[in-house]
Parts: sequence; structure tokens; C-alpha cells
Amino acid sequence: MARLLQSRIRFRYSAGMSGSASPASKEPDRPQAASPLGAGDPPAFEIVNPEGRAPFLLICDHASKTLPRALGTLGLEARLLEQHIAWDIGASDAARWLSRRFDAPLVRAGYSRLAIDLNRALDDPTSIAQESDGVDIPGNRKLTAAARAARADALFRPYHGAIDAALGRFRARGAVPALISIHSFTPVMNGFARPWHFGVLWDRDPRIAVPLIENLRREPGAVIGDNEPYSARDPHGFSAAHHAGSHGYPHIEIEIRQDLIDTPARAAVWAERLARALGPILADPELYRVERFEGSAAI
Repeated sequence: MARLLQSRIRFRYSAGMSGSASPASKEPDRPQAASPLGAGDPPAFEIVNPEGRAPFLLICDHASKTLPRALGTLGLEARLLEQHIAWDIGASDAARWLSRRFDAPLVRAGYSRLAIDLNRALDDPTSIAQESDGVDIPGNRKLTAAARAARADALFRPYHGAIDAALGRFRARGAVPALISIHSFTPVMNGFARPWHFGVLWDRDPRIAVPLIENLRREPGAVIGDNEPYSARDPHGFSAAHHAGSHGYPHIEIEIRQDLIDTPARAAVWAERLARALGPILADPELYRVERFEGSAAI
């Protein structure tokens, strides 16, 4: 911890600082295809509690199992669209509960990661997965560049543009925001029963992660994964690193095991446990500074 803290370089936010180019900006001369969204489809994102007074933003990349009607079921059986390959079960309920608990704005995704994964860079091979947890996804195979670009324009860019805009509202009032990304994970993967109740995913910024792990480990019976069952040092993750890490904002990605939050009532119980651990950290005004850590890179 001491080495991490010694390695940081501190910056104060000023009104003249600005973020990097938004992924919502379009590129010229790209191949065109019809949008997968039609007039009867819901929006690509939802902003919950946009006027929330908390000094941080919640996001939920994998909140929804909905597919654009033009994509049908992507060739999958309907039962598979209820499973974890389609969405982070319970994550949206937990994120909504936290939004109410802290009076925080929340940006949640409107569509399934099977259409396009909002927590992957567009050039990541798994951005539009052709296979997930051993399940073939026929509707994602042999896509043209134009079809991929159409999904990005309809689903990825609006969602990330909404996060940019929400963070911009903090900057407009001279505030440095924190970003909290809520996910969930399957209790069993590849035959391995995962013992963790929460996973705390972080790379080089310890400001939320280190005290959060300590606080969660004080929760009776809780088993906490430090960069388990996934790691924020895995280059696949996109949202928290792009929107917060690259700007020096405090940030964290939190995973909750899906069997613990698979109903709204159960999600509320475990979100409350998380809130008890997060609350004192997020209440500290010293958290809200721009700080860059040695070796961190913009994404």
C-alpha cells in the first residue's frame, strides 16, 4: 500500500480540464448498415435519478437481457436469453438500490451484451461474442463491418456518450466525480464453485479498492475476492478504465455473486451489505481528487 501511495502523482481538477474524445463520436467514411433499433425498441440506455446529489456516478454495463427486435434471438433458444451469457443477473436491481440509498445518478445499459458488450473496446475480439461460456451464438457470426458498426452506433456509442455526459455534469460544477461500476458473476464456472460473495476489481488506483476490501471482510461470513473472480488488470475491461481511470478519477468495479441477488429482495439485502462498506469511503471529501498512478494508461 505504501509503495502504491508513494507512486502517485496528484493533480487538482480545474474547469479547463477536459476528457478524452468520447466513443460516441462517429468516424468518417465507415461502411453503413441499417440500425438494429426500430421505432418500437426501447432506448440504448436509461438514466436513473439524473439529479442525484451524491458525488459519484453508478454505471451498470450488463443491466439488460433485451435484444433489438431486428436481431431476433441471435439464433439462441429463449431459455439461454435468461441466463448469465445474456446479462449480469441481479446487477441492475443492486445498482438501482444503491442509487436510491446514496441518492446517486445511475446509467444502466438498455440491451444485452449478446448484441454488443459495452464493457469491451470496439476493437476487442469479444466485443460481439461469437461464443459465450461454451454456447455458440449464430447471429453474431459472419457479421459484415457495416453490421458491426451499426450495432456500435445504435448501442455502444449512445451508452458511453451518456456516461460521458453524466460525468461532464460533475465537471461543469467544478467537482471531481468517482465512478462505481456494478456487475455480477456466476456461482459456478467451468465446474469450479466460486466461493466469493463480492469481487473487488481494481488496477492501480487503491483509493476505493483497498479500504473497500478491508470493510467488506468485516461483514460476517463474507468471502471477498481481491481481483477475483476477474481482474481489472485484464485488458478486456473497458468502461471504468476509459471513463474514470484514464482521467484520474477514483473508480472501482464491484462484482456480486448472482445466486445472492437473483431476486429484487435478495439484491436489496446484499446491496445493503455493500453500502455499509462503501459508505464511509464515499463520504470522505479527500477521495474526490484527480490522481494518476505510475504505469496507468489512458484507454
